[in-house]
Amino acid sequence: MAQAKMGDTVLVHYNGKLDTGVLFDTSEGSDPLKFELGSGCLIQGFEEAVVGMSPGETKTVKIPPEKGYGKYREDRVIKVDKKDLPEGLVPEEGMTLEICASNGVMVPVQITEISESTVTLDANHPLSEQTLTFEITLVAVGDEKKA
Repeated sequence: MAQAKMGDTVLVHYNGKLDTGVLFDTSEGSDPLKFELGSGCLIQGFEEAVVGMSPGETKTVKIPPEKGYGKYREDRVIKVDKKDLPEGLVPEEGMTLEICASNGVMVPVQITEISESTVTLDANHPLSEQTLTFEITLVAVGDEKKA
């Protein structure tokens, strides 16, 4: 039976939980997640966990922040003047916006604080600093046409 290796396209079902046991993401009730191992489209720890698995195999892995969504970084928090927000936008704490980074990539940010003249935007992933537990079932291994 084929084992998943870097470069393979794979199909997986998964459940992702926080240390508190709260389910934060799942493929249950939908099609399996399809991705190429090593493409970097998923967190490093998830991809590493799938490498070496065989179709039908299920495993549970704990992924530390360093191989998940990273450590919280203060340099990803910025204050902007309210007048620099899009016209007509009424900012609210918890609201998610997208800003254009210096490299041209759109980055999601969350409004974490509002003052009279400024808005604080946080570009850290909401799951940064979290150790994540994933139960992963490898459904299939193969190239795009087979998987």
